[in-house]
Amino acid sequence: MKVIADLHTHTLASVHAYSSVSENAKAAFEQGLSVLGITDHAPCLPDGVHELHFMNYHVLPQGMFGVRMLYGSELNILDYEGAIDLNETLHKRMDICIASFHEFTLSPGSQKDNMGAYLGAMQNPYVDIIGHPDDGKIPVDFKVLAREAKNMDVMLEVNNSSLKVAHYRLNTRENMITMLGYCARYGTLVALGSDAHYHGAIGQFDEVLALIREIDFPEELIVNTSIEKIMKQLGKRHPHLVV
Repeated sequence: MKVIADLHTHTLASVHAYSSVSENAKAAFEQGLSVLGITDHAPCLPDGVHELHFMNYHVLPQGMFGVRMLYGSELNILDYEGAIDLNETLHKRMDICIASFHEFTLSPGSQKDNMGAYLGAMQNPYVDIIGHPDDGKIPVDFKVLAREAKNMDVMLEVNNSSLKVAHYRLNTRENMITMLGYCARYGTLVALGSDAHYHGAIGQFDEVLALIREIDFPEELIVNTSIEKIMKQLGKRHPHLVV
């Protein structure tokens, strides 16, 4: 399986990341990628980016170093009803929207609370991907999550950083295996993301790909394998996108 896209990366606009848009794009080219998502943290995270950053995306080129660039955000889920930060005008202008549960913006609750947060976020018409739903400190019902993601046509992320460097997350490997099992059962699409905070991690999917091979997860459910598949899926919520 050839992975041609990294859909979850950060630049130095997010204070705890360390590389520029250009550095990330060059790294994507050097890794043989065709598509790169720039998804800096939205404002409600303590070191998130001011909304002016996202308003000004139009100054950036659609292609860099031969890589198709997608400009969006990793949005924060703010309550157990699934509200997210930034406004609809900005959501509409983005190429890609990831909604993630971060403990800095919402304390983990009961499984019912956390599921309400995720399911509510998935109902937002601009949310494409649920980011890193693998943290055991934020318990969820993966059967319901995968089934409803399929029903609402939202992708679930398989996050390489969760397996490799995010030691603050709990039981990520076991939770990914469970989640992917239900995704395979229901035909739920998944998106691979490096969650790179430094350009050296762009396109690094070694941990994720090893796990996918181990459980024999269906390649057809992974969007990162073709530009056409990615644009078709993202274009459902962001019709301005073209291949």
